[in-house]
Amino acid sequence: MTVTGVNQLVRAASLSELRAAGRLVVGAGGHTLCLFADEDSVHAVDNRCPHMGFPLHRGTVADGILTCHWHHARFDLCSGGTFDQWADDLRRFPVEIRGDDVYVDLSARVDPVAHQRKRLRDGLERNIALVLAKSTITLAEADAMGVDAFRAGLDFGVARRGDGWGRGLTTLTCLVNLVPMLASTDVPVALYHGLADVASESAGEPPRFPLDPLPTAGAEPAQLKRWFRRFVEVRDAEGAERALVSAIRGGASRMELADILFAACTDHRYLDVGHALDFTNKALEALDVAGWEQAEAVLASVPAQIASAQRMEEENSWRNPTDLVALLESAFERLPEGLAKRSASRAWRGRAELVATVLGEDPATTIEELLGALEDGASEVELASAISFAAATRIARFPTTNEFGDWDTALHTFTFANAVEQGLRRSPSPELLRGVFDAAMSVYLDRFLNVPAKRLPQPEATDNPDELLAELPQLLDRQQQVDEAGMLVASFVSAGGDAGRLVAALGAMLVREDRNFHTIQCVEAAVRQHELLRESDEAALPLIAAARYLAAHATTTRSQRQTFDIARRLHRGEKLYEIETA
Repeated sequence: MTVTGVNQLVRAASLSELRAAGRLVVGAGGHTLCLFADEDSVHAVDNRCPHMGFPLHRGTVADGILTCHWHHARFDLCSGGTFDQWADDLRRFPVEIRGDDVYVDLSARVDPVAHQRKRLRDGLERNIALVLAKSTITLAEADAMGVDAFRAGLDFGVARRGDGWGRGLTTLTCLVNLVPMLASTDVPVALYHGLADVASESAGEPPRFPLDPLPTAGAEPAQLKRWFRRFVEVRDAEGAERALVSAIRGGASRMELADILFAACTDHRYLDVGHALDFTNKALEALDVAGWEQAEAVLASVPAQIASAQRMEEENSWRNPTDLVALLESAFERLPEGLAKRSASRAWRGRAELVATVLGEDPATTIEELLGALEDGASEVELASAISFAAATRIARFPTTNEFGDWDTALHTFTFANAVEQGLRRSPSPELLRGVFDAAMSVYLDRFLNVPAKRLPQPEATDNPDELLAELPQLLDRQQQVDEAGMLVASFVSAGGDAGRLVAALGAMLVREDRNFHTIQCVEAAVRQHELLRESDEAALPLIAAARYLAAHATTTRSQRQTFDIARRLHRGEKLYEIETA
């Protein structure tokens, strides 16, 4: 039965017909409703189960509870409220009886954005992927850059996980950094992946209990920085957190706060294979998106990671057969002199030579060239950029004859080097400059991952670079198309293809796969490096590295994308449940 009418209150059925049938499916104002006669009451609800769209007229009503037979979601017929948080509340329409006529009120009753903002919190708290996907779609429609959803995930993640900032929040921040480069249809997918990782990492974990600052202000940022580093040195995360929170409440600038954190991250070598500094940098980048008014809650989640981090000076690989730590400590003693001698009157021209040396076989020579470059006028950022490029080269020239897990070894060096560079662009300091030397030594340690080094792809001639982008999804439907992916990117760039479209295509391929933390890190860092090198002839290499790493880790089962696509189809009003006919 189809109902016509333009008013919000429309006739839906006769009461006698409804009581005789027990339930009726009617169309009204573009809605498909199910009317239920339950004892003396009449109820009108959306006929699509809010979980996955099963037709509710095929459900069962008992004692005022409607049960959907697909996944057994249960709803109170009177209010529409669900007893199963993964299902969402059922939309209920007010009913008015006039004689033998049943009228339903089709007026909008709920602000969908406010409702989905609440549901986002439910999905985060209960780690329900489909709920997160549904809410993200609605929130991204209202906020094209996804800042609202990002803030919700950030607030939840820093409060909910006792161990503080970790993989999930890093994933979320990497993906929100990519949002401006993505096609609009991929923005909610990226946010969903990040939010789901925050929920997954926090599930079952104890919450954080934030610390108050010191009772009275007075300590200057420089003193709080000394205290912070001292507490991290002895792995006292709570002491470090209180010093940091005191600096925030005391009015320390953004640069001063970054300096406090980065100094502690580089007091020891390559903490947690680079994760400690990378995570710290991502926390700062998260505030750039969400707003620095959240600095206390966000940055207070970082000290636990720094204080507990593995220190590479305790690892054999950094001590034998060459004692890299001793080389570095000697270099750090000479840094003040090198900075003092630096010539600001001439431009540094030694980038290519430094990259070649860093990729070579002699760590002592690398250190001498870094120190020499400082005296020759190289800025901290210029040195960091050269090391980031060398680290990206390791991935771009990574041979697939290596053990598969070694991709991650090269990845850690690259993301650490990128984080050091981003940090120096934000808050340059002699302490953080040590990270450039650490990154260079990690590039050195990765040298055997380029034996034999894969040749960089030689572009193939093409008159239509857009055809190459069209081939990318099919290419990544097959496993281990590593060299082919690198060749595609090189050929696209050589043919003058639009770099923005290439980045968007790589992003689309990233978010169609199941979440892989390291792949997300690699693509985001490579895009950052590409943007910084965009006007140079080096700009293609980071994207070649990203494409090769992505291809090495594709294809996956794509189960997470399937969940999102279900949510998107439901949002569009499509049918998921179909009865097959012969």
